[in-house]
Amino acid sequence: MGKYLKELKSGKLKINKAKVKQYERLDGKDLLSTSDASLSAEDVALGYKQLMEVERAFRTLKSTLSLRPVYHTRDDRIRSHVLLCWLALLLVRIAELETGMTWPRVRAELERLHLGKFLHKDGRILQYTELTKTQRNILNKLKINPPKKVEAFEITS
Repeated sequence: MGKYLKELKSGKLKINKAKVKQYERLDGKDLLSTSDASLSAEDVALGYKQLMEVERAFRTLKSTLSLRPVYHTRDDRIRSHVLLCWLALLLVRIAELETGMTWPRVRAELERLHLGKFLHKDGRILQYTELTKTQRNILNKLKINPPKKVEAFEITS
């Protein structure tokens, strides 16, 4: 925000309207480059857009899976990484198309499903939280069987 503000001698901040107007001209514009001169501007833009979508989808799934950053130098690992990104995007798109919901909403709903561990001196029970109507609807549309209410019941005495 500093580039849009100027500090007066009194120490107060004032919006620099000239800078705001200058930067407004750049809103919504991208600069793309390619080493393949045979591609049209539309193809280059579409390629970048698809790349950003794949990377966004993989970042989303990567954070869900708690994966750490990956740096590749070997061709086979790079190809594998791209394939995983593509599969991640495919899963996200299938979830969005089948449910009619955005991926962030699908993810947020399903993240509310938890497995509780209840301990007692005589054993333990692993039990899922009750499915909401929305969660049940998502699982049905994705043809995923809902989890059993009680996952495990163990007596230790």
